Amino acid sequence: MATRFVSDLHLDVSRPDVTACFIRFLQQITGTTNALYILGDLFEVWSGDEDPTPDHRAVAAALRAFTADGTPCYLTHGNRDFLIGQRYAHESGIQLLHERTVIELGGERILLMHGDELCTDDVSYQRFRSVVRSPIVHRLFFMLPLSARRAIADRLRQSSVEAMKPDAITDVNATAVTTAMRTADVRILVHGHTHRPAIHRIKVDGEPALRIVLGDWYTQGSLLNWTDSGPELTTLPI
Repeated sequence: MATRFVSDLHLDVSRPDVTACFIRFLQQITGTTNALYILGDLFEVWSGDEDPTPDHRAVAAALRAFTADGTPCYLTHGNRDFLIGQRYAHESGIQLLHERTVIELGGERILLMHGDELCTDDVSYQRFRSVVRSPIVHRLFFMLPLSARRAIADRLRQSSVEAMKPDAITDVNATAVTTAMRTADVRILVHGHTHRPAIHRIKVDGEPALRIVLGDWYTQGSLLNWTDSGPELTTLPI
């Protein structure tokens, strides 16, 4: 049995092949998984739990079927789908996690994050993030009709595509990483967001540590399997 981690699927009606791949993946790992952790950006964009978009409903049904036998599935909000709420969580059978969550696996404490808050060199994004994550902005957003929310979300998504930035800015900041791990008292961090899958051997306060980065699901599925043998990054054909 394995504990599995995915991130940055960016499921969207424009890419039905990826949605189909994720649903197949859920079916294939049913009964062989201790828990599934989705570390943000399950969806490309999120306008509200009541949005009747077909792929949202299809994924909810697949997740509900996956968790029906008691296998837990956890979701950390990403920068694209941070507005997923309890209504959708209940519909899909998933459990929402805090931005930073520590779990124990194989006797190790592991910090789970989406990862965008670690990209502190991207000052303009961090400013934007602090605004859109505020409770006041959330309340104002959900006062709008769904059509207006969709238009705003689509515009923000387009703006992020147009804002091409150097890799050095959009990657995580080493100091932010060590600070997060030190604060959580862990020596293993698992995150997504940067779309640069790798297992990095680093040091935190002079002690060996691991930073494991999950990949995206654009050209292939990216998966972290954690078994008794330890962590292994692998890919899935879309």
